[in-house]
Amino acid sequence: MSERVVSRRVRAASGPDRRDATRSPTAGTPGTRGTGGTRGTGGRTIAWAVALGVLLVASVIAAVTIGPAGLAPTDVVASVMAHLGLGEPTLTPLRDGIVWELRMPRVLTAAAVGAGLALCGAVMQALTRNPLADPYLLGLSSGASVGAVVVIVLGVGLLLPFAAFAGALAALVATLALAGAAGRGGQGGAGAGAGGGVGGGLTPTRTVLAGLAVSAMFGAITSLVIFWSATGDSYREILNWLLGSLAGTDWVSVAIAGGALVVIGIPLITSARTLDAFAFGDAAASALGVHVGRSRTLLLGGTALLTGALVAVSGSIGFVGLILPHAVRLLVGSRHRALLPLSALAGALFLVWADTAARTLFDPRELPVGIITALVGGPVFALLLMRRRVS
Repeated sequence: MSERVVSRRVRAASGPDRRDATRSPTAGTPGTRGTGGTRGTGGRTIAWAVALGVLLVASVIAAVTIGPAGLAPTDVVASVMAHLGLGEPTLTPLRDGIVWELRMPRVLTAAAVGAGLALCGAVMQALTRNPLADPYLLGLSSGASVGAVVVIVLGVGLLLPFAAFAGALAALVATLALAGAAGRGGQGGAGAGAGGGVGGGLTPTRTVLAGLAVSAMFGAITSLVIFWSATGDSYREILNWLLGSLAGTDWVSVAIAGGALVVIGIPLITSARTLDAFAFGDAAASALGVHVGRSRTLLLGGTALLTGALVAVSGSIGFVGLILPHAVRLLVGSRHRALLPLSALAGALFLVWADTAARTLFDPRELPVGIITALVGGPVFALLLMRRRVS
């Protein structure tokens, strides 16, 4: 493919006023539309962003009102305004504590975690050119699980967020090191060819395979630690974390998840044009002036850092990063300038209601939210696969 052809196709995919001339690899994912960049598409994107934003704010307020202690939306608004210094307290200390100390931090943490996971999923699907990619593809979840299980077994649960974050980082370093070593040892071999990489560095194929290997290794370590050391209630605590749970989150959790989303998520969203170039392959991206190896490493590193911070406060929650980007593509196509922010909004909205369902459907029992996301995400993903087969 000549550089001129590549440039024309990417301009068609990312330009504001042109229709798509071809389809990106992720455009071939289930139910994906083309990447046409028309004014109508831009208007539709803004409309969806406004609609999702309004729906998210309304959902946060509504989710806080749901629970054993009945609250009205006006109670939630009054409590928030009072704590922000914009009004006088009108609730009793007990009801105000339910809003401000219990439910609001949990709902906001759910929104931040859902937004971050969906954003990471969209970025990873573009970088790996794999429609099945999600934040856990590189072994991050398994690495975080090792750290979490170790501190739970040792009885120092207060260190769980730090241990999970450190485990995720260790998994990322192991994955990138393994993929890099495979590239140096196999330049010109089958791996380079399959990955379609440039210069034998990190390629989608090598990175994904290295992530699977690291994930299997860390998964085995987790099983060994549980089998060898877990006793009594630690089994239940470990299972709860591995299935994902937002119980016990507080304003510190909001600060960790929200801060990571702002500091890392915004730069990821601004990388939309680079991700559009990656969607056409490493050679095309390189021809357009993208430093393939450096950009992929930086974006994967940012994704891993964000995932590690989110997993540290929520445990392992699956399907959010896998499903939501595909659902958003059904609405606005594959251009990352629209896909990334809308995926974040949709992910936040989805996890707010998934967590609300997890804590209320079987009251007084509370399910790990990962069970709800799996129950919803599994059938939805099967439906998307069927749509792809039909198309």
